[in-house]
Amino acid sequence: MKASFTAALLGASLVATAAGAQGTAPPAGRLLASNCFQCHGTNGAGPGFDAIAGKSVDEIYKKLREMQSRSPGNDIMKAHARGYTDAQLRQISTWLSQQRSTSLDD
Repeated sequence: MKASFTAALLGASLVATAAGAQGTAPPAGRLLASNCFQCHGTNGAGPGFDAIAGKSVDEIYKKLREMQSRSPGNDIMKAHARGYTDAQLRQISTWLSQQRSTSLDD
């Protein structure tokens, strides 16, 4: 019985160590927004298509909702935006709005 207790304690210790080694979870919206980086640059700051980092939450969210409601067609942004729930769009918008813009237009 002592051996099984020791094994259980060791197992619990290893799980706790592994969980601690993974660090903290990325901020809400960061992982979802990573889909934007291929066209809009790292963290949405460009270069590439429109720099979206640092824009207001409402502006980003409104644009994403507009893209979701576009009529059918071969619009890549429509396809991306339709893949998210409303809550996910809000997380993406919030995260991107908190990123620093590197655009010269700002």
